[in-house]
Amino acid sequence: MEAQDVVEFVRGRLGLDVDEQQAGLLRESGRRVLVNCARQWGKSTVTAAKVVHRAWTEREVTILVVSPSARQSGEFIRKVKEFVRKLGAAPRGDGDNRLSVRLKNGSRIVGLPSVEATVRGFSAVSLVVVDEAARVREEMFLAVRPMLAVTNGELWLLSTPAGQSGYFWEAWRFGGEEWKRVEVRADECGRISREFLENERAGMTEKKFRQEYLCEFNEVDGGIFDPEAVRDMVDESVTELVI
Repeated sequence: MEAQDVVEFVRGRLGLDVDEQQAGLLRESGRRVLVNCARQWGKSTVTAAKVVHRAWTEREVTILVVSPSARQSGEFIRKVKEFVRKLGAAPRGDGDNRLSVRLKNGSRIVGLPSVEATVRGFSAVSLVVVDEAARVREEMFLAVRPMLAVTNGELWLLSTPAGQSGYFWEAWRFGGEEWKRVEVRADECGRISREFLENERAGMTEKKFRQEYLCEFNEVDGGIFDPEAVRDMVDESVTELVI
């Protein structure tokens, strides 16, 4: 279908008034993208808009959206359907997956919960979005990566932090130049008031507040060793231990 700048498409066709930070995310074109953002920034809504733009403007692409639960995947697909209706189209399923939208150009968007068995059978995927990636099982993450091999597709991980463990933190801290990193703190978002943040800070521990709103990866509670210190002790040049 018609070629159009993604931000113009989202603002004009979908009616979503994105700010400059969100516009930057919409235009991001990296093959591997990490989005570490505060709660209530609108990452799911903006990502749903980006996904709809991809499916609407490219023919016969498959996009998978993975969330920690079926409820969250369903909420994401609900946003997708709302945007499709704004384009004047009737959102229909793909006939195989309960949480899905298929467009007339053959493109489809499928929402999946964090259950490895649910992704078997998908191939030639153009884009995988893992929403709340810090809370999606690693087995699921490892299961979806090979689906991008044939298309050299894109992999996006979006989340608020959940401690210094798991593949989201590993990619953020140690993933190297393979990953494009985007960080958005709540105090950088004009839609979130200082008063709200002050009330939130007063209602939870400082550690929890800094994780949820300031994008900080805190040490895992109950840990004996500093994870980064352990990582620094590993000599990755050693491939075999001979006894």
